[in-house]
Amino acid sequence: MLDSALWGLVQGLTEFLPISSSGHLVLIPAFLDKEAPDLATTAVLHLGTLAAVIWYFRRDVAWLLRPDRDPRAWHIVKLLVIGTIPAVVAGLLLESTLDELFDSPTRVGLALIFTGIVLLASGLFHRLTKKLEDAGVPDALVVGTAQAMALVPGVSRSGMTITASLGRSFTKEESARFSFLLAIPVILGGGAKQMLDLAGEGGLEWDLLVGVIVAAVSGYFAIAILIKALTRFGLQPFALYCFVVGLIAVIWY
Repeated sequence: MLDSALWGLVQGLTEFLPISSSGHLVLIPAFLDKEAPDLATTAVLHLGTLAAVIWYFRRDVAWLLRPDRDPRAWHIVKLLVIGTIPAVVAGLLLESTLDELFDSPTRVGLALIFTGIVLLASGLFHRLTKKLEDAGVPDALVVGTAQAMALVPGVSRSGMTITASLGRSFTKEESARFSFLLAIPVILGGGAKQMLDLAGEGGLEWDLLVGVIVAAVSGYFAIAILIKALTRFGLQPFALYCFVVGLIAVIWY
């Protein structure tokens, strides 16, 4: 049960903070000399982070689920679909290659350093005026492509997508909104795929429920922390964390 709670905390915090959940699920077991969470655990923990982002953006989600009532909602739904395509295509084409990266803490460390560089670069963008309702297909493709890069463990999904959104002139708040709404279909699809892979392999342990709850609660607060930090300080403080942890991983392994 303690392991489930630990993995739930790691998943919840690092799924939404720009420090890479997949990378931490490789590095933390390596640092603690523990066995990494298996497919069943990560699949179930995704339910917690999915619940967190849906609940935090529940008003947006409810609005987007009724696009017939507002043309703007239908416009954003289409953009979210377009923005999800790059990650789906990359995941299907590179699945075996990506699986190999999960076995290498050194490569995860290098990817975290890359994430840190991107987070530092996010401070270069200043003309931030656009709202999500103003987004177009090019915006969706750019941010979606950035999201696809985060399939590499150690590359932060939220870091890539928020930085890409800032680069497309969205305000900081709207960049976070774009990033997290775009995360919903990816988290849902990734979790569903893992569940299908597990079908027929037996039941799940009940103590995973603890991990799901921890992931949901910590994930909710991680979203709130990131949005507040983003509007006050930007993403640069997280860059320092990525550099430090990345260098430790590279040197250690």
